[in-house]
Amino acid sequence: MLLPGVPYGRAPSWQGDVSRPRATLRDFPTTVPKHPAVTVQIARRLLLALPGVEEGPCYGTAGFRVRRKFLARLRDNDETLVVKCGFDERDFRILADPGTFFTTDHYRGYPTVLVRLSRVQVADLGALLEHAWRLLAPKRLVAQYHRNAARPAKSQGAA
Repeated sequence: MLLPGVPYGRAPSWQGDVSRPRATLRDFPTTVPKHPAVTVQIARRLLLALPGVEEGPCYGTAGFRVRRKFLARLRDNDETLVVKCGFDERDFRILADPGTFFTTDHYRGYPTVLVRLSRVQVADLGALLEHAWRLLAPKRLVAQYHRNAARPAKSQGAA
């Protein structure tokens, strides 16, 4: 009798070996590998690194605006960041990682996504904030940002 996927119909030699311990569910990690949590200071640094972003109060917490347009704000004792990123980006992020990105009934009608700082990775938060910034920043500021990013960095040792 031939076994499907097994050459010459023979079972692998290890299949009947009782001396080899069998793997159990406890042998496999069930949680996502730990990464350093994004702190309020890291989120603030990412936001203020974008041109034209200013920090100011917003509903009693730290808020961030680009040219007086709402970009983001902290909430829930600085554990959550609210980011105005558009409905499509919000829906994409929530589908991709619902443990990190979410919304509430209050924000459902707004083009914002809520981000759990303890779960988000720095690169993901940076990409989301840059996307949100591009939606709100004036076209000239975005063009200038692209020109500066495309310019090669000067080497420190060159004369």
